[in-house]
Amino acid sequence: MSVLILGLGNILLSDEGVGVRIVEALGAAHELPDTVEVLDGGTSGMDLLDVVADRDCLIVADAVNAEGPAGRVVRLENDDVRALFETRFSPHQLGLCDLLATLRLMGKAPRRVIIVGVVPKNLGVGLDLTPAVIEGRDAAVIMIVDELTKLGTPPTRRLN
Repeated sequence: MSVLILGLGNILLSDEGVGVRIVEALGAAHELPDTVEVLDGGTSGMDLLDVVADRDCLIVADAVNAEGPAGRVVRLENDDVRALFETRFSPHQLGLCDLLATLRLMGKAPRRVIIVGVVPKNLGVGLDLTPAVIEGRDAAVIMIVDELTKLGTPPTRRLN
């Protein structure tokens, strides 16, 4: 099983960088199996083509424009991910949509795609997440650990 956990976002725009902050927190708190790769994708798009190609599972962590309060965690999978591209759901939607569409055309799309997103509060210039989004980040890490466990690739909690 080849799993990629991809954090997307611009850390210079406060809560917009929550996807990157999720993968940082995951890596800091857990030791991951060799079959799981974690990557800070920043705002890359098509540059990630080779890294994402032929994965068994792609888990994307990102800020999402969804209903509900800031910090709410949203999980989408497979067909729901395709449906989200019909609306402006993520600040990185265009890059991610193009990436996945290109991989499908090449016959190298991930077999399973999961998006774990957090509703942002502040998208202004700043390095820090807002308190509500910090809570969402922590909940998203727990959700990703649960996903990895269901996939049969459970991480080990690091001792601090």
